[in-house]
Amino acid sequence: MSQSTDKAIILARGLGTRMRKSDDAASVDARQAAIAETGVKALIPIDRPFLDYVMHALAEAGYRRICLVIGPEHSQIRDYYNSLSLKRIAISYAIQEKPLGTANAVAAAESFSSGDDFLMVNSDNYYPPEACAGLRQTPGNAVALFERDALIAGSNIPADRIVKFAAALISPDGYLTRILEKPDEATLRSLGPKIFVSLNCWKFSRAIFDACRAIKPSPRGEYEITDAVQYCIDSLDQRFKALTYNSAVLDMSSRQDIAPVAKRLAGTKVEL
Repeated sequence: MSQSTDKAIILARGLGTRMRKSDDAASVDARQAAIAETGVKALIPIDRPFLDYVMHALAEAGYRRICLVIGPEHSQIRDYYNSLSLKRIAISYAIQEKPLGTANAVAAAESFSSGDDFLMVNSDNYYPPEACAGLRQTPGNAVALFERDALIAGSNIPADRIVKFAAALISPDGYLTRILEKPDEATLRSLGPKIFVSLNCWKFSRAIFDACRAIKPSPRGEYEITDAVQYCIDSLDQRFKALTYNSAVLDMSSRQDIAPVAKRLAGTKVEL
């Protein structure tokens, strides 16, 4: 197992269904509204595209080679990044032909991995650089988990959404044993005073690709990365070190998110 990696895969294939929905209560300017109508959340402008901030955080954490998983229709993402003069990172692309879920998206980037460990994150979340750096420096598989009350206090995500997030079950020696989707109150109480949730911030070894190929679609017809992780744990004898953080993650899912995310990122100098 390698001690660190400089590779990251960013899932940017989503359809942006929530972002496409018009919202008279959302504070957006004309440029932001125009991009929101396309559903490409990664390019929502906050002085510059939101994805620039995401990749800046990865560069700060030591990642240098980044693969964007996009759809065949996402030429605007490719055109924008191909137009930049990049100093700290190199960007490549993998095509997910159809939006068949997060595990299917990861599988599309297998050639980029070339057998190396890599970080996997969403394109519509801004993760704290310290979490990404912690994963990079952790041997083997790992996951960054975020304390629920800290997310409620510091993120732009409404509390009623956060309390529904998947919770992590962690072994006494600090390894993930299961992601609990939509846990009930009794289950949450059993987890103790601090509840940690997953926001799709993972470090994977090559074993994840075998798992992505082995799992079946979920009830909603998608290949889920959480199912692939559970397959790794249950069938491939893989362990995932649980790194826990009392810090916030920003979310760019709907037009209501644009103004609060812009406020929190104001003054951030982006260097790619």
